Amino acid sequence: MSRFIVAGAGPAGLSLALQLARSGCSVDLLESSAQFSRQFRGDALMPCGQEALARMGLFDLLQQLPQRSLEGWRVRVEGRLLFEVTEPMGSLQPCRLVPQQLLLEALLKQARACPSLRWHCGETVHSLLHQNGRVSGVQLASGEQLQGDLVVGCDGRSSLVRREAGLALNHQGKPLELLWFVLKGPIPDGVVWGFETLVRGGSIASACRSATGDLQLAWLVEPGEPTPQRSPQQWAERFAAMGSPSLSELLRERGDQLSKPLRLSVQVAMAERWQRPGVLLLGDAAHPMSPVRAQGINMALRDSLAAATLLAPCGDHQALDQATEQIEQQRRPEIRRMQQLQAAEARQGHLLGSSAALRALLARSTALAGPIAKRIWSARQIPLREGIW
Repeated sequence: MSRFIVAGAGPAGLSLALQLARSGCSVDLLESSAQFSRQFRGDALMPCGQEALARMGLFDLLQQLPQRSLEGWRVRVEGRLLFEVTEPMGSLQPCRLVPQQLLLEALLKQARACPSLRWHCGETVHSLLHQNGRVSGVQLASGEQLQGDLVVGCDGRSSLVRREAGLALNHQGKPLELLWFVLKGPIPDGVVWGFETLVRGGSIASACRSATGDLQLAWLVEPGEPTPQRSPQQWAERFAAMGSPSLSELLRERGDQLSKPLRLSVQVAMAERWQRPGVLLLGDAAHPMSPVRAQGINMALRDSLAAATLLAPCGDHQALDQATEQIEQQRRPEIRRMQQLQAAEARQGHLLGSSAALRALLARSTALAGPIAKRIWSARQIPLREGIW
């Protein structure tokens, strides 16, 4: 069997390493961080991501984790409810909010129980090794060298494996920048219903209770725009002016407890190629996604499912190279379509945020415009939720 080196223990890397190790393959799994805690991690598992976990034989594991089902989706314009859509929107499963840290820890526990997997915690790839025209392993920052038949780069949007392999990244459109806030619980039931998109006076924001019940808020900013200098209470007041009466009341009461903003910049892109002899890219390393509809984690899981199915049986370099080409051919169309749909969502939001006349029209005619907007929006969500195999 082939020897695999998986760089990065995020959703793509961990789930791939687990599947390969369960198949009896030799796997070295590398992760530069000593723990999975992050200030920001996508927690939303769409039906397509849940399906991928089920096909990996991990649905029971998912069921055992703390989680909650998202109630649905709401859009408010100038303080008025334009429309709402209730989960599961015709799917077999609703969108589930699962703490990604706990999911990764559960996957790692199962992976480390496999005798053919070696876990390298706190180890960083320094460079790729080459032999006979192909990548033959990695050199770690510590100086240690690991030999393998295939290096799989699952090391995120700033992938060192991608750069070392000389695989160019094609950027798409302007970066998306947002400010991320957290108001830790307890948040009373009914204060926020589902995922709420808030549009008012040219500003776009969102509100949602996390998997653990904390209130998560996001504020969209223009690329390069300085972060507004406001106190937590002033930020809370800005959100309160856009939200429902119950959300506004909570924020005005507890605004001083709102976290400082964490600025996130996301550039949507696609690698020109995902593979070369001895290397394969998956997840954000191959295709950095927009945060719209939480596609990063869901596409990463679907990448790893396709990759494990094709890689596990490979017994030589020729078979591996053919498999990596097949993986890219199989996965690229879905990723391209998802990025197009995410871009369409972003364009719609930009249009709404930049047009005062459109916002005023929608706010005045929610009874007529709401059902039309709901129908158009819902139709676009189907592939974003279900995926495209």
